[in-house]
Amino acid sequence: MINAISTLSVLALLFGLGLGYAAIRFKVKGNPLVDQIDAILPQTQCGQCDFPGCKPYAEAIAKGEAEINQCPPGGQDGVDALADLLGVETLPLDQEHGEIKPKRVAVVDEKVCIGCTLCIQACPVDAFVGSSKVMTQVIADECTGCDLCLPVCPVDCIDMIEIKPTIKTYVPTLKELVHA
Repeated sequence: MINAISTLSVLALLFGLGLGYAAIRFKVKGNPLVDQIDAILPQTQCGQCDFPGCKPYAEAIAKGEAEINQCPPGGQDGVDALADLLGVETLPLDQEHGEIKPKRVAVVDEKVCIGCTLCIQACPVDAFVGSSKVMTQVIADECTGCDLCLPVCPVDCIDMIEIKPTIKTYVPTLKELVHA
């Protein structure tokens, strides 16, 4: 009995060591081009590009399955930066995927909010805080202005407010950063 247990223990140890070695030795590294493309994208995770987020869109661009001009939040500056990175001709922003909007943030009307939490579930960046039957709040610094919370709100208590650029909120464009 002890012989069988010790034999199985030794075999399990050997298989564990073999699997551990294989995991390190044959690890598949991510595509560095995908990471570079993803760094250019605005990380709004809005889905306007027909992909569930910026990383899947970056992967599709790297594979040649998607055009570089499908990201309205990135604007024409984003398209130009992607074209420059990939060494391809720049394209005009595809209006079929949406229009360029100024930077906006969600604001919840506390008198109307019923605490349904549908906005929390819809938000791709976890900018909403709240719980069932309690008024929901927005963490303005986290909100990307993607509008995904608007259609799910049953009482229309969410408004998107444009953020006026100030010294504190000004975010330079990609062109300004590249040419600085």
